[in-house]
Amino acid sequence: MEIILKENEKIEDLQCKGLRIIQNKKWFCFGMDAVLLTNYCDIRKDSKIVDLGTGTGIIPILLSGKRNYSKAYGIEIQPEVAEMAERSVRLNNLQDKIHILNIDLKDTLNYLEPNSFDAVISNPPYMLPNSGLINPEDKKAISRHELKCTLEDVVKIASKLLKPQGRFYMVHRPDRLADIFWYLREYRLEPKQIRFVHPSVSKKPNLFLIRASKGGKPELKFDPPLYIYDDEGNYTDEVIRIYGTHL
Repeated sequence: MEIILKENEKIEDLQCKGLRIIQNKKWFCFGMDAVLLTNYCDIRKDSKIVDLGTGTGIIPILLSGKRNYSKAYGIEIQPEVAEMAERSVRLNNLQDKIHILNIDLKDTLNYLEPNSFDAVISNPPYMLPNSGLINPEDKKAISRHELKCTLEDVVKIASKLLKPQGRFYMVHRPDRLADIFWYLREYRLEPKQIRFVHPSVSKKPNLFLIRASKGGKPELKFDPPLYIYDDEGNYTDEVIRIYGTHL
């Protein structure tokens, strides 16, 4: 299928079963956090899933090569980014499996049936609206700061979409952990599994991966920490395995 690239766009090989994705170097490109989150999602066979704030579509596209889900919806508010994600879906001939919705996340329940999804995934904006410098490139600002949706919006919508015992997966920063636990329990998503991500053994975590269950019983399991770099500054063996290639 012929895909027309626009200015500043390139096609990147995802190193997973021939999957590729369109990136725009002037916009917010996916990072390691999206790859780590995708790997963390133990999606069950034939699941219906939603990715809240899909951006380039990296999570449903990459997940299609790692898990055998039946249908995925990617929610993205920015028209140009959603259109680029849709072209990436067509680039991989995944039109029957992935559907990109260019809508406000808060309007998701007007388009998708509540209580009907097996899993919801999100790599949301990490920063509060009044924290840090707001990037003048608006698409980057929306991806990094809670300008169009809040952490509470993400958790609330996830809870409403999920079936009972459905799973919610998210990556975020440790300094928001207290807020995240609060919102998860406020919306009946019980934290079940967590893994902290450290730049190296001697550094404090700068990310964490979490799985919650809708209506689950209280019991939180801690996974071993994930270290990105070894003592010599090279990627650890586990990170190389996650990427499926020698970085």
